[in-house]
Amino acid sequence: MAARRDLQFATLDDITRDVENLHAAGYEKTGKWDLAQICNHCALWLKYPMDGFPPLPWFMKPVFWIVKRTVLPKFERQVREEKKMPTGMSTAPMTVFPAGEDEAKAVALLREQVERMKTFEGPWQPSPLRGVLPKDDQVNSALVHCAHHLSFLVPRNANQNG
Repeated sequence: MAARRDLQFATLDDITRDVENLHAAGYEKTGKWDLAQICNHCALWLKYPMDGFPPLPWFMKPVFWIVKRTVLPKFERQVREEKKMPTGMSTAPMTVFPAGEDEAKAVALLREQVERMKTFEGPWQPSPLRGVLPKDDQVNSALVHCAHHLSFLVPRNANQNG
């Protein structure tokens, strides 16, 4: 089995290039999700700050309040300084997609959201945890988040000779 990639993106275009390479070359999974699942998940998270986040259920508001004041500052510092997300964290269930969906469609959806973010002038929508962030922070979050998930897919052409 291939090792997970150490992956960082410098620009939003890097995300699109990596996804299109994975789609064209094929890949080996080192995690649980396939390319379509990752593209659909990341596209949705790119869309939220532009179009609005889903409303929180009333019972989750106290949990978010606690996370915001305890875990979030350390997490944000790690993402900012190391440009990496920790593994094994939970995500919102509505952003997890079933395996085996149409990969070409998912790649196109992610490409569309990347292009939107590149030219989006706002207003940015408030995150339930982080509030309203400036464009640079939105883009940096997207780069780190997408690199985190895509690092679990290793392009087949990277495994030839080694």
